[in-house]
Amino acid sequence: MDRTIVHDTHMAINLAHRLVYFVPEAAEEYAAIGVTGRGGYFASRVAPVGPVADQVIVANFYNFAPRAVAAAMPGVWAAATPAAIQEARFRAVVRSLKRIGVSPSAADLSEARAIIDPVVAGLDYAGKPLAAANAAVVLPSDPLLALWQQITIIREWRGDAHIALLVANGIGPSECMVLQVGTGRFPLGTAMASRQWNETEWAGAVSTLSERGWVDSSGAMTPEGTAAREAIEDDTDRLCEPMWTVVGDAKTKRLGELIWPIHQAVDAAGTYAALK
Repeated sequence: MDRTIVHDTHMAINLAHRLVYFVPEAAEEYAAIGVTGRGGYFASRVAPVGPVADQVIVANFYNFAPRAVAAAMPGVWAAATPAAIQEARFRAVVRSLKRIGVSPSAADLSEARAIIDPVVAGLDYAGKPLAAANAAVVLPSDPLLALWQQITIIREWRGDAHIALLVANGIGPSECMVLQVGTGRFPLGTAMASRQWNETEWAGAVSTLSERGWVDSSGAMTPEGTAAREAIEDDTDRLCEPMWTVVGDAKTKRLGELIWPIHQAVDAAGTYAALK
């Protein structure tokens, strides 16, 4: 497999998937079943796993401070079952795509499913808890929503693999966020507020990475740190390569082309304005 194609396709998958974390319909649907605030985010992603304890959520949401989960989850599982939350998530995706006007042709949907379905069917889920749980969710009858769920499985598979590599490389939860900020992928204020790392913890992560020579005292990336992070990204793509051999380079690239308009439309609607 061409690793560049694999990387680009996974980036397209991530961008097509992430709308559910930003569209207003998500908060509306969760609130309608009694789940408010950040609890909707955590519960909707972990719903396929079941009504698990906070420690399990912390384990799956690697770059969040445990306090973020502890603050968000009280009462969530009493308010709504995981199945109800999963259905609310699906409704949010359908409503938002309809509002934005995302409507791929039947031919494009069929072609995308012909590529992604055998990829999902051939996945090895060992050590991939969020991906495995999502693979157990019954696919919706709506063709676009079903494609989005297949995209979600692959997105979570790569995320699970990436976490394993962070652990293997001794990069802790707060440290990986310092690297995200250092590479410009996340504004500092947003990273600390959304992941709820406090200033002491953030400074400790900067100090640890500085000792490795990966960032300077301000948290800015050094050439060594940039190279190290790029190596981890490349290693993540290496782990993803085997899943695409069933369809090959051309179809892998084609899948990215087919789903890219989803991201373009959602982005054009101003969905990610807060990130810019």
